[in-house]
Amino acid sequence: MKIGELARRTGLTASRIRFYEGLGLLPMVERMPNGYRHYPRNAQTVLELIDTAQQAGFSLDEIRTLLPVNLETWDHSALVETLRRKLAEITALQARLAQSKAQLQNLLGDIERKPDDMTCADNARRVLSTMLLEARHVTETGAVPRIARQSS
Repeated sequence: MKIGELARRTGLTASRIRFYEGLGLLPMVERMPNGYRHYPRNAQTVLELIDTAQQAGFSLDEIRTLLPVNLETWDHSALVETLRRKLAEITALQARLAQSKAQLQNLLGDIERKPDDMTCADNARRVLSTMLLEARHVTETGAVPRIARQSS
């Protein structure tokens, strides 16, 4: 099949397909006498795997190590280990994001609790001094930070 048809079937642009081919993610294809690329049937499957893997957070280098030259020779144990590693990375990222979200929610709450008779600058100093006091307390006592307590 020609690149235009492959692009329509996969939803990828022709330039993206050529990009993957240039990186070696899509095996080099044969050229017809008129110079057009002729892609084998499994090119669509490979491109869909690449696109799905990218959407799942895999880098192109990770995808390169995952994809076998021939889809029939996939190393099952290496694939399972790579997928488990990516799941662990996503879990760690979710934990970091949840902590960041809790910190921002707490900061926003502290800022929004500004007394009516206080200026924004004084409120900022109030919020910062509270944060510094808590950080010092956590450092000195090993206590669990308020953010960690509230997000549990």
